[in-house]
Amino acid sequence: MNTRMRRAAVAFCATGMAVSLAACGSAKESGDKDSGDKASSKKGDAITVGLLLPENQTARYEKFDKPIIEKQISTLTNGKGKVEYLNAKQDATVQSQQIDTMITKKVDVLILDAVDYKAVAGGVTKAKAAGIPVVAYDRLAEGPIAAYTSFDNEEVGKTQGEALLKAMGSKATKSSKIVMMNGAITDPNAAFFKKGALSVLKDKVTVAKSYDTKEWKPENANQNMEGAISAIGKDKIAGVYSANDGMAGGIITALKAAGLSKLPPVTGQDAELAGVQRIVTGDQYMSVFKSYPAEAETVAKMAVSIAKTGKLDSSLKTSTVDSGTEKAVPSVIVPVVSLTQDNIKDTVVKQGYYTLGEICTAKYKAACDKLGLK
Repeated sequence: MNTRMRRAAVAFCATGMAVSLAACGSAKESGDKDSGDKASSKKGDAITVGLLLPENQTARYEKFDKPIIEKQISTLTNGKGKVEYLNAKQDATVQSQQIDTMITKKVDVLILDAVDYKAVAGGVTKAKAAGIPVVAYDRLAEGPIAAYTSFDNEEVGKTQGEALLKAMGSKATKSSKIVMMNGAITDPNAAFFKKGALSVLKDKVTVAKSYDTKEWKPENANQNMEGAISAIGKDKIAGVYSANDGMAGGIITALKAAGLSKLPPVTGQDAELAGVQRIVTGDQYMSVFKSYPAEAETVAKMAVSIAKTGKLDSSLKTSTVDSGTEKAVPSVIVPVVSLTQDNIKDTVVKQGYYTLGEICTAKYKAACDKLGLK
């Protein structure tokens, strides 16, 4: 494990897309720092924020993260702030080149969601040397980052593991065989998800097959699942831990192709529309709902504050996180929720991710009606 997280309990109050942050407590708070608002301003509102996102396979980045970050930066800078955006499309080499591009453009601060958390360390060091602070977003990058925000990723794994055991019910025994479809080893979050899930699943079930899925791609998960079905036997798989929704789609396709009359429970993460629709039909048991508005608005607030004052806004009462290269990085950790058929309205619909019309298209109308999603 390359990181050791000191968790903070952070309360979020959301109305629509607006999120206010209040720190309830932390393992190691940085509230004694000078307020960014009181510090002598280094920049006016006309700042340039570099935004580097890792991939576009997962729907969240283009649908939620990018537009919310852009909107929040505009709000916090009275419409004068500018965002320079690039997406690495899951290529670590491309992302390194993109960091160089942002340095050449002399952005005032860089928001970085790393493709490969280790590979970016050199780029982060170059950015700092050029006077550009880097805020790690969603994934804890190595190198001299100024701040970090994400979800409690071990808690994500625990939430998935607990949901899987609940779905398995009486079949959750030590002799029951499950498949673990973990994320990419280049993503530090994947290790946290796995650790959290195993902390719940250990000694409760047997992990018959476990995969670290290259690039998180659904087609790779599909291929892995075909191998697991062949090795274990389609009727002997009691459950499948899938680290995200995209891979869950590939897994479920493989299970159906194997001719299973009843699918074993499959977990997920990210509350993607296709994942929510699979939950509606019962093909997928759960996903992990993470408030991307809260995370995106938090990183925008961090970036603007650092660019303008050189410090974090004092309202962001942070905990600290250690990476493989840095100690006590100021961090804000956002809570997560298990998304099942029972709380679709109270999560993705209530927070404006999707309308019932988007979820309950003609293909899913009967299943939606059965669940009272009207």
